[in-house]
Amino acid sequence: MRFENLRVVVTGASRDFGRSLAVGFAHLGAEVFVSARTKEAAARTGEQIVGAARGRIHAFGCDLSRPAEIRELARQVAEHTDRVDLLINNGARWLDGVELESASDEQIVDTIESTAAGTVLMVKHFLPLLRASERPDIINMVSVCGLDSAGSSTAHDAFYAAKSAQAGFADILSRRLGPSGVRVMALYPPDFSTSDPGTREWEGATRSPQEKLTTQALFDCIAFAVDQPRDCFIRSFHFEPR
Repeated sequence: MRFENLRVVVTGASRDFGRSLAVGFAHLGAEVFVSARTKEAAARTGEQIVGAARGRIHAFGCDLSRPAEIRELARQVAEHTDRVDLLINNGARWLDGVELESASDEQIVDTIESTAAGTVLMVKHFLPLLRASERPDIINMVSVCGLDSAGSSTAHDAFYAAKSAQAGFADILSRRLGPSGVRVMALYPPDFSTSDPGTREWEGATRSPQEKLTTQALFDCIAFAVDQPRDCFIRSFHFEPR
């Protein structure tokens, strides 16, 4: 299998693209450690898989806005594996609203903490396991909201702020960890269609220039980047909005 024995950690894996990442890598032979705000939500990702890949999904609860839970997640994963080959920072709190006053203080803080601080702390506490790998990669799912040119989204200002912080972190992290062999990549997708590997929607998706970016395309980008020789450092993927 293409990614047999690859050890992968995916945050925000209970739904949408996070779930697709977990299912996709498990089907390709990877051992996948998935987290969501509750263990029950994360476990549902594994329950949807049929066949041998189901046994390659390990579920954990972790609220990314709580540092203690991130530390505990790293500790629990370390009990199952002596290394992590791929960390995918996919988890983030979406906050809608074009008016700054439309969100409560608590919503704003939670959005920034779970998205920006959560990503920083995930990398910090998983670095020992990543450094134990012969092929360590970190993928940050940033979104177009982390770019200066993005202005059409209905996301709240706090979400833009959190994603911009995530983008800046990915950039400096790539510069500082690259010399030690840890590759850091960021993806900046616009809105895209979602489907899970193996489903009718996944297999029959229309992938033409006129259509939205698909989940398959994003997954293929990540799989391609991770599969490159270790002298190939791809720092970011940018996409034309549709």
